Amino acid sequence: MKAKLILEDGTIYYGSSFGADIEGRGEVVFNTSMTGYQEILTDPSYRGQIVCMTYPLIGNYGVNGDDSESDRIQVEGFVVREASRIASNYRSEGELRAYLIRHGIAGIEGIDTRALTRRLREKGSLRGIISTARDGDEELIRRALAIPDMQGRNLADEVTCDRTTIWNETGILHIVVIDCGVKLNILRELAQRDCRVTVVPATVSMDEIRDLKPDGVLISNGPGDPEPVSNVINIAGECMGSIPLFGICLGHQILGIALGGRTYKLTFGHHGGNHPVKDLRTGSIAITVQNHNFCVDTDSLNRDAVEITHINLNDNTVEGIRHRRLPVFSVQFHPEARPGPNDSKHLFDEFVSMVKKHAEEN
Repeated sequence: MKAKLILEDGTIYYGSSFGADIEGRGEVVFNTSMTGYQEILTDPSYRGQIVCMTYPLIGNYGVNGDDSESDRIQVEGFVVREASRIASNYRSEGELRAYLIRHGIAGIEGIDTRALTRRLREKGSLRGIISTARDGDEELIRRALAIPDMQGRNLADEVTCDRTTIWNETGILHIVVIDCGVKLNILRELAQRDCRVTVVPATVSMDEIRDLKPDGVLISNGPGDPEPVSNVINIAGECMGSIPLFGICLGHQILGIALGGRTYKLTFGHHGGNHPVKDLRTGSIAITVQNHNFCVDTDSLNRDAVEITHINLNDNTVEGIRHRRLPVFSVQFHPEARPGPNDSKHLFDEFVSMVKKHAEEN
């Protein structure tokens, strides 16, 4: 079936549908990962976005029941150069094409993904529509322009859980995870470190968190603009000094705001598994997984209270911060490494050590 991707600036890419016969609408971004498409598709941080993969062949190892990072596909649409018609892997339980159709997600293949990526790099992320309909181009452009902008949208409330859940019942330390769109591997990494894990929605109150008596709180990744996620920002501020805090991705931005900083929207964001990040404390460089469109403004941070611990070597943006006196730190990248390299998993060990130290001192 013929399909087209049309951008808000009027650019049109013609290809073939390989997903559900449904219109996909969202902000179009590109991801530079070579593998891990199932984890990308199911990452809640992609809510509201259409993802273009820069690697040309996608789907060759199929999909399975273990690699999802949430209970559904989260992207609004999927764009690839070539969708493999063969799924060959001992873990494969199905083909990508059928997976998209089953979840009702639009997909388009056969377009020049290099040209699309160059356009997004030059113009920034653009709203777009994947369509198999015969609607006129002007009508599709009009609908693309009507898609809500990412800036100012509280998408965390759309992907958060609806109730408090005990995810892991046993462990020495009790960690409460504020779910702004949490990836499952974050929870797995905590459980592997002998942590009892409770997941709470982004709408949780501070009283509810106190009642849970956590040893530490982790603010998770999630989609969209951090500034409208005011409830979690306020909770982060109330926790500081009394409960150790660790923020990942959106959680990092939220902690940056709670510490008095500001955030801004990047031109085309960081999406992929090959982003070099330098740890300013040790001088070491890690290759990291990233998925975000917003960033903490370096100049907005109070350097007397906040130390910048990591920077992105591609554009020198802030990738990690910590409070100089309180047990609070965060990173912009994904130490849980799904999909991507394992260079930064040690940050979960640092969080657990910080929580243990705080518990011993108090």
